[in-house]
Amino acid sequence: MASETGLRNRPIRLVSLLLGILFVCTCSSAPKADEEVYSLRKRAETQLDEGNKEADRGNYESALIIINEARRIAVSADDPSLRIRTGLSRGNVLFTLGQAEEAAAAWENALAEAEQLGNPELTAVSRVHQARGRLLSPGGAASAQAIREEVNGEMAAITDSLYAAFAHMVSGLAEKELGRYAEAEAALGLSVAIHEKERNLEKAAYDWYLIASFRSLAGNYNGARQALETAMTLDRRVENSYGLATDWRALGDILKKAGQVEEARHAYLRSAEIFRALGQDEEAAATENR
Repeated sequence: MASETGLRNRPIRLVSLLLGILFVCTCSSAPKADEEVYSLRKRAETQLDEGNKEADRGNYESALIIINEARRIAVSADDPSLRIRTGLSRGNVLFTLGQAEEAAAAWENALAEAEQLGNPELTAVSRVHQARGRLLSPGGAASAQAIREEVNGEMAAITDSLYAAFAHMVSGLAEKELGRYAEAEAALGLSVAIHEKERNLEKAAYDWYLIASFRSLAGNYNGARQALETAMTLDRRVENSYGLATDWRALGDILKKAGQVEEARHAYLRSAEIFRALGQDEEAAATENR
């Protein structure tokens, strides 16, 4: 009888064992309840980066579309940092497109959110964006001294290298408005060093473009030409056609100021040719008529 009982119990024990194994396997393969998901935030970061690159290449309308989508995703994810950073980039593009009031509102909202978040760096960066907007607005040059001091004062709170480069650039622009061209170039030198180290060649090319303008204002036409040649080299490496078109146009301006009329004409035609290849016929025509 004992052996019969054992045989009868064997199926029950087998079923219990299988159920136990199934339970263990099911539990081990289940996702952790507290695991974070970053898919929305990653999408927003990618969109924001792409939008900023489009803006660097002069494609402001498409940049605004991409950044608006990044902003939408950031809002849906309710990520404060992304909300602030997309707002700042959106303000930059709106300002370039001539929508100054909308840009100011975007920067003001970003600043308010950064202050509410209690993030000193994003607060400082938001104020630097506002300072740049004031500096580049009509009549802003009159406030260049105050803007330079304000921006320099915000730098202590900025640890991100690319934001630091942006602050140095704004400081350099303020120095230029004050007629302090050597100091302006020194500030941009700090910016270009960061961008080249970070392999952000489009922004480094723009730094050299600005340095060329400072040298030109100081009457150093040869130095300005060298700076633009460096900008062109960088823009070619990243195939920044818009940057190349503006580089050639600036070179034409410098050569014209230096009295090299025929060389200036060649530079303008080269610039116009690139603008036309980009479908920017109005820019091409304006460049040809300089």
